[in-house]
Amino acid sequence: MSYPREEVEAAIEGLREAFVEAERRNHWAWIADEFYHENATYYCPYGGSMPVFARNRDEIRATHYGRDMDVGSGWAGWSFPILEYAVNGDRIFSRWVNRGPGRRPDGSFYETEGVSFITYGGGGKFTSQLDLFDIGHQMKLCDELKEAGLLDPALERDWVAPMKRRIIDSMNQGIAPAPAA
Repeated sequence: MSYPREEVEAAIEGLREAFVEAERRNHWAWIADEFYHENATYYCPYGGSMPVFARNRDEIRATHYGRDMDVGSGWAGWSFPILEYAVNGDRIFSRWVNRGPGRRPDGSFYETEGVSFITYGGGGKFTSQLDLFDIGHQMKLCDELKEAGLLDPALERDWVAPMKRRIIDSMNQGIAPAPAA
């Protein structure tokens, strides 16, 4: 079904505003209920090292907006602004950033860019979302934040270190041992 462009744009603008509110509250899980249909899907491959595939609103709430972004996960002080978007029928293409706390000495943000491919399903809610970003760059960004004293120790322990291990393990698959010298 096709929806009016204004309705689709209102939904992505609403999500953009909800992100600002979630950052203010440091609570994200409620976004799943506000913006996703009950049977919506969410997928983020995290570079193939820890794919997240949520098959309904409850799983989206528990993974993407809960475990991966909510209070206590170490993401306090981060923001995830949607910088721009384009609408093509019921499809939305958005560009956003994972923006770390603080700023570099030159005034620039600590951030990693990403894109989302979202399908609008009426009633102000989405039926699917695919998120893509460079997980390697995100890990380097976290290293930079750690050097600046801005990386939450819980985030490093519970997300960064395990993700780095997954990436290394994934990259080592299929590589023959180096020949003896």
